Amino acid sequence: MTVTDPVTTEPATSNGAPQGGTCPYAEFPLPRRGDVLPAEVAVLREERPIAKVRTLTGDPAWLVSSHALAKQVLEDERFSLKDTANPGVPRQYALTIPPEVVNNMGNINSAGLRNAVMKTLSPRADRELDGWLRAEAHRLIDGLVAQGAPGELRDGFTEPYSAALHCRLLGIPTDDWRRLMAGIDVAFITSPTPFAGATPNWYKDLGYMVGQLNADPEPTEGLLGRFAELRRSPDVSDRVSDELLATVALSLFGAGAVSTSSFLLNAIVYLCEQPELADRLRAEPALVGAAVDELLRVNLSIGDALPRLALEDVQVGDVMVRAGELVLVLVEGANYDPAVFPDPERIDFGRTSNPHLAFGAGRHFCPASALGRTHAEIAITALVERLPALRLALPAEQLAWRPGFIKRLPERLPVVW
Repeated sequence: MTVTDPVTTEPATSNGAPQGGTCPYAEFPLPRRGDVLPAEVAVLREERPIAKVRTLTGDPAWLVSSHALAKQVLEDERFSLKDTANPGVPRQYALTIPPEVVNNMGNINSAGLRNAVMKTLSPRADRELDGWLRAEAHRLIDGLVAQGAPGELRDGFTEPYSAALHCRLLGIPTDDWRRLMAGIDVAFITSPTPFAGATPNWYKDLGYMVGQLNADPEPTEGLLGRFAELRRSPDVSDRVSDELLATVALSLFGAGAVSTSSFLLNAIVYLCEQPELADRLRAEPALVGAAVDELLRVNLSIGDALPRLALEDVQVGDVMVRAGELVLVLVEGANYDPAVFPDPERIDFGRTSNPHLAFGAGRHFCPASALGRTHAEIAITALVERLPALRLALPAEQLAWRPGFIKRLPERLPVVW
């Protein structure tokens, strides 16, 4: 499919349509299949690296698709994530969580709270984490092998593995992973309009997290254990509420578990479709770090793009983005930019430079990037060692990619080995 911009004639608006003329909108959102780079990406990047699009809500936005412009927007603090939740601004899609949660980390003003979060997200904070992750990965693979092939990797490996990690980080019962992942399935729906289940879904899971924070005995492990200790400190006890602490914990679980699980699912699809990649990792296990970085680069799981709101007029490429306009950063456009990554569609574990933007950039660079890499390296190493003949159990074209979701991911990943 090529990008043929439909042209719509509309009057000027406060958020971007030209005054008294035609306004060409590039096709958006892009296709949902997560193992094939949409053809539209290269056309956009080459012909219109900053292009006008309409979002799911019908609002105009600028879609940025080159590495240079994407990096500029992500690193420039005049483009705000927090303000995308303001009332009356153009939206990428309807909010399914309270507006104050959109920039949750940015709203943590207490140094004690911020330090507790950052310590939790550091793999070095838990000396037993690597061994625990290996044991968890092998335990799940044991279960798959015991049941026999074909097996289903989303429910049988990637989700329980990723969710269990985040339960451990928070200090909540690992057995509760499924109910929390079910909440994510609703919280991260992309919809043009608000829907009935969004608000009760959020408060249901928030109530669960408040209950865990106030359990008897009180938590002593993970982030909730750190929060319980902080609540007793006179420096913060009068400035934080249980709801704020629970909101931070729930937000970290949601963003972390869905990101790590969906990345891992898509990485496994690539390894199944190109078994020579897995063969190389078995032969050269020390390559796994570079392999994960390359799989992060080519991964299409991010979905519809990263939103930012312009706080003032900013020149981006040949466009003057006006204050109040929405800018969407197309990560796959940046990560497949041949100006930065030679032969970008080839998965090359030997790349000497890999400045991908899978973890974002600037102020909102993912604080859990090191943890995410550790999580993926251990899982991929276990899979290629234990299941050397791993491949898809059905044609790749038959995988069902989830529609209307913040991530591109297959609903199920049946495999044989």
